[in-house]
Amino acid sequence: MRKTKLALAVTSAIFASSAMATNGTNMTGVGAQANAMGGTGVAAYYGAENTIVNPAMVAKSQGTEFAFGGTVFMPNVQSTTDNLSNAMQSSDADLNLIPSVSMSTRINDNWSFGIGMYGTSGMGVDYGTQSALALAQTTMQIMRFVPTIAYNNENYGFGLSPVIQYGALDISFNAGSAFGPGMAQDIGYGLDLGAYIDISKDTTLALAYQSEIEMTYKGQLNSTSGAASKFGLTGFTDKIAQPSEIKVGIAHKMGNYTLTADAKQVRWGQAAGYKDFGWEDQNVFGLGVKYNGNGYWMGAGYNKGDNPIAVKADTRLNMLNNLFFPATTDTHLSVGGGYNISKNAVLEGAVVYAPEIETTVSIAGTGLGNTSTTKHSQLGYTVSVRYNF
Repeated sequence: MRKTKLALAVTSAIFASSAMATNGTNMTGVGAQANAMGGTGVAAYYGAENTIVNPAMVAKSQGTEFAFGGTVFMPNVQSTTDNLSNAMQSSDADLNLIPSVSMSTRINDNWSFGIGMYGTSGMGVDYGTQSALALAQTTMQIMRFVPTIAYNNENYGFGLSPVIQYGALDISFNAGSAFGPGMAQDIGYGLDLGAYIDISKDTTLALAYQSEIEMTYKGQLNSTSGAASKFGLTGFTDKIAQPSEIKVGIAHKMGNYTLTADAKQVRWGQAAGYKDFGWEDQNVFGLGVKYNGNGYWMGAGYNKGDNPIAVKADTRLNMLNNLFFPATTDTHLSVGGGYNISKNAVLEGAVVYAPEIETTVSIAGTGLGNTSTTKHSQLGYTVSVRYNF
């Protein structure tokens, strides 16, 4: 256990700082193709990277594929309060590197195997030089190790993935008294399930389920000595669960074009920790289109998710959600493409942009002012190489 946690922690430290949120705390997609196509992929085959979206699609593997790459993620977060005369202050947590490594191989005519390791979720801010913003510094990182087994018949398939998840959380601030216990880490376990059916040679329907994974970050949040205690919040523990998800999708081919559409519900409102912060279940919709040419592909996508952070009557929760963990973006636009650099290798890339969203909430009684305003936009560049053999 200690060796597993150490290996994942080292990988996380190398590739990620305080990765910011997109759909809540989750990245809209993992891998260049999924990112280019609006985070879709429940029913579309993208190769080895399907292990993280829908394990059943790994059943469409042909031969063996290895893919590796990462995302340069650049959130732009600015916050202010009326105590600052509404002068915006920028978070220094503005550059993050998020890894993606995966492999898939066909065992025989009916069985395939895949494995992947991905940075999938995170959020954080750095106002370490802004005393009027409580010197707030927060970092949350989630990485997943996902072995996958998938079965296919002539026109259907299913798959499952036992999930090993590494998480790290670090909260520090000074709102009258200093708080900063240092980074806490944990390992959690879950299960992903998926299935698909080819209703015609050109159309695939699919669904997938991702179980909740509970994590415990000792000393970070609890109402006895953690961050919640500094604001008089009761009922908090150190548990934060990555929420369960239910996903459905369709992919349809028309000549050289592939059209994709996904819908999913992310159950923040039922997950430990997030429900204590007043988060609500989130519905996310994605659309994608891809053109396959001779030795290349081009794609574009759109992703829209409800903001899971509700404005609360409790101004302390508003302050923590809006200033410390501003997972507020709700719309994402994307483009991407790939080029065959050799007979067996494809170089792929994608750009995802989240337009700025502005949120103003009441924080009266927290000691930081009466209102807080946060502006949040995002830009991400994904590059990966897929090698088939």
